[in-house]
Amino acid sequence: MQPNNIQLVEPNLNAANQMIAVLESKGYQVNHFTSGRAALYQSSSAITLVSSHITDISLTDFIRQFHQKASATNSGTTNGTTPVSIAIVDQAQGMMAAEAMKAGATDYLLRPFESEQLLGLLSRVEALDKPLTDIVVESWRSKQVLQLAHRAAGTNATVLITGESGTGKEVLAQYVHQHSSRSKAPFVAVNCAAIPESMLEAVLFGHVKGAFTGATQTQTGKFEEANGGTILLDEIAEMSPSLQAKLLRVLQEREVEKVGSHKTVPLDIRVIAATNKDLRVEIQKGTFREDLYYRLDVLPLHWPALRERTADILPLAQFFINKYQMGSACQLSEDACFALAQYHWPGNIRELENVVQRALVMRHGDFITAQDLMLPVDATSSTNLPQIGSENGRVEAKKMAEFQYIIKILKQFGGNRTKTAQQLGVTTRALRYKLAAMREQGIDIDAVLGSAA
Repeated sequence: MQPNNIQLVEPNLNAANQMIAVLESKGYQVNHFTSGRAALYQSSSAITLVSSHITDISLTDFIRQFHQKASATNSGTTNGTTPVSIAIVDQAQGMMAAEAMKAGATDYLLRPFESEQLLGLLSRVEALDKPLTDIVVESWRSKQVLQLAHRAAGTNATVLITGESGTGKEVLAQYVHQHSSRSKAPFVAVNCAAIPESMLEAVLFGHVKGAFTGATQTQTGKFEEANGGTILLDEIAEMSPSLQAKLLRVLQEREVEKVGSHKTVPLDIRVIAATNKDLRVEIQKGTFREDLYYRLDVLPLHWPALRERTADILPLAQFFINKYQMGSACQLSEDACFALAQYHWPGNIRELENVVQRALVMRHGDFITAQDLMLPVDATSSTNLPQIGSENGRVEAKKMAEFQYIIKILKQFGGNRTKTAQQLGVTTRALRYKLAAMREQGIDIDAVLGSAA
């Protein structure tokens, strides 16, 4: 990303001149446009600030088209970096800010704002180019979570990550850490469910020599190890109520006391907690402290299940293929793509990773087939899917697999075209073209959706 090159789309000249003065004083080069369409046509900057006051195109359409154009030009921009769009909206336009984020905006800024807020936001979004190879997102739901995570990274507040087992909560925690000001300090992850209850307190807080039987030397705890950085308390719901009370004190006082010691150690630390349980239900059951819940639930992030962000399935599968293929070129066949898209994934990303590893062992040749995946679904059962022995057959099979995938998402959203297009990551117009092509192939969309009702 070229941090000194910014595109500003603002029809209000007074507002534009004020921002330009601030930005140029910090060394930024600003290209100013009063028209949204002109900015889209001439766009060459990695960072775009766009005002909600543009009149020739809606804010959400601008953001959507900006990122579509960036995606069509070899990984985003002319210099191969991540495109960034920041929506500038009025205080009363909170819903518009939410819609802008949903459309793909990297972040937003509320008017009126101070110059420090603008410069601070730019500093945060410029960190987006920091590589993180273990996170793959394509669906709008995943991108929305990642955008919220990026906003969380700009603060020191406690984060609570929820989601089913295997959705990648630790990866999301690492993303928050790596995009924060603490990125060069330690990231320490502790699985509260994997450590015996009798040992968890000593593991977290440390202990002095002789504190208990077997404590032959003083040991530093995980909180001290993470001092200056981030600690992840995974499976926090498995912690005993008595230890929850001690954790609450650590979070309140920002200091830790080793087991067997009366000396406190001050902490400068961000805490991220993660759980696959609903903590509000656990509170009602009496197994989780309500005061601790409110201390943890400052910035909540929810990772949806893989079946709820189906656009991520194939990119994740290819990521794992590249990770485990051990140097040999390997691709997914059309029937494998269809099988992956159709499967429910109760084990989420962890299950997908295991399936890909197994398929790489079972495959014959350079393609992974549906049979290699060994999933409990017949991906070739559709009578519409042709044989893939020829080039034409492969093209047709890919097309029909795409059609079947679109039908699946349509059914998921009860035929709602707008939500389907968002899940697929395309415009509603593009979806209409796809549906027309499906009808030309003899697929009765209304009948298919009616049968699913």
